[in-house]
Amino acid sequence: MAKVKRNATDDQPMFFSAYNYKMIGIAILLIVVGFTAMYLENEVNGFISLFVSPIVIMAGYILVVFAIMKHDREEEPNAASN
Repeated sequence: MAKVKRNATDDQPMFFSAYNYKMIGIAILLIVVGFTAMYLENEVNGFISLFVSPIVIMAGYILVVFAIMKHDREEEPNAASN
């Protein structure tokens, strides 16, 4: 079968904008920090394990959903001009 060469400068834009990727990165960092804080306290009934870490982890998950759902309207190409 013939191999199809793909050009590095494809005409298809990226699915997410840079803002979305930054938000996803921050969200992953929050999730990792939350689980790390829970691990470092090493106590089942500790204040950080019961209250702080779950809030930080849930904030990270909510931020992931927000970053995926966020869409910049300014970057949308005008369909009427085609």
